[in-house]
Amino acid sequence: MDIVVQKFGGSSVADKDKLYEVCKHIIKEVEKQNKVVVVVSAQRKNNR
Repeated sequence: MDIVVQKFGGSSVADKDKLYEVCKHIIKEVEKQNKVVVVVSAQRKNNR
């Protein structure tokens, strides 16, 4: 079991579809039995 650190921010967390993709990356590591540390920085501004 490894410790995996993943950092997401900006455009990768800008909307719900991109957040869903981030979640898939996290789940993939958990399924590999890794311990996961997730860092989420500021979201990109969305003018919608």
